Amino acid sequence: MTITAAADGSALGNPGPAGWAWYVDDGCWGAGGWKHATNNQGELKAVLELFRATAHVDDDLLVLCDSQYVINSVTKWMTGWKAKGWRKGDGKPVLNLELLKELDAALAGRRYRFEWVKGHANHPLNEAADERARGAAEAFQRGRLPDAGPGFTGAGLTGAGRAGAPEISRDSAPEPEFEPAAAAPAATAPVATAPVAAPVQPGLFDLDDAETPPVSLTLELTADEHARLVSRARERGVSIDELVRGLI
Repeated sequence: MTITAAADGSALGNPGPAGWAWYVDDGCWGAGGWKHATNNQGELKAVLELFRATAHVDDDLLVLCDSQYVINSVTKWMTGWKAKGWRKGDGKPVLNLELLKELDAALAGRRYRFEWVKGHANHPLNEAADERARGAAEAFQRGRLPDAGPGFTGAGLTGAGRAGAPEISRDSAPEPEFEPAAAAPAATAPVATAPVAAPVQPGLFDLDDAETPPVSLTLELTADEHARLVSRARERGVSIDELVRGLI
């Protein structure tokens, strides 16, 4: 059997109030966040918590993810980073190191693969995860704890041993720096091989930890177009840069 789940992160202001979420169905999902973090940290945390929530289940895991940064980190870059002492090709330290180390430990012995899905393209699982991740970020923005969800309940799935997962914690961290939650003990799994998806080439805006140089993009807008962008960004509580990234 294969468990199919979407994982997504959200940051208002990037960095700013941030959330993460994974989603299988309406009765099986988890979410959390921080007062201050980045979108990439939310994306990594969502995948990490998905693997932790399903650590007790002996099933393949298909992770639907709209972050090429996360997919490439796991399937393409992580082996080289570890060999270089968690440093990139230019010798600089890898960003989001603690989250990446925790994710590396959580992947050990698991059967999984990643599938890239386009964000904000009406994919039902991705949209559900995005809605919960953004809801968590907005809760922290308002000074409240987010809805953590039911956790991995096995709802909508068949087979034994799919319930009783540990409760998803409502993470928080002091401002202004991101501080990841303490790592849970890595579960012992009965398999040693983890098939992964073919590496995905980095997207235009997923280059935070890429081994390639950043890409610059210049847009020429009329005054009316610029005003509309400003208005939409304010309505969504994001920066103009974030809005443009989502549109592209």
